[in-house]
Amino acid sequence: MASIREEISIAAPPSEVWAALRDWGALHERLVPGFVLDTRLDGADRIVTFFNGSVLREVLIDLDDDARRLVWSIVDGPYTHHNASAQVLPDGERSSLFVWIADLLPDELATTTAGLMAQGTRVVKQTLEAATAS
Repeated sequence: MASIREEISIAAPPSEVWAALRDWGALHERLVPGFVLDTRLDGADRIVTFFNGSVLREVLIDLDDDARRLVWSIVDGPYTHHNASAQVLPDGERSSLFVWIADLLPDELATTTAGLMAQGTRVVKQTLEAATAS
């Protein structure tokens, strides 16, 4: 099983980063605009349309406000197994550490998925730092 981890420091307070991350239905507006083009809620699931045309169903597993941690799974698409989490940790006085981890099968999708996660993480940083600056 492939396990991918992305971390990035964001010049924004953890409370603001978490507020954007925990907004399950506003992924395309608050966290990764342009990387995600649309998010539509279907019960507790979200249907996510990505910039490359992929449309995936993500199931919410856990939303933990105390730990500032969100866990989800992609239940259709190219994966036979997918579980991911994103967590916001303090990183200095007014910054955050954004940690995104995904475990997936088949292993052959690890390189492509890692590239997309790296790109998405950069968009998170750019988006949230711009929001903090304005």
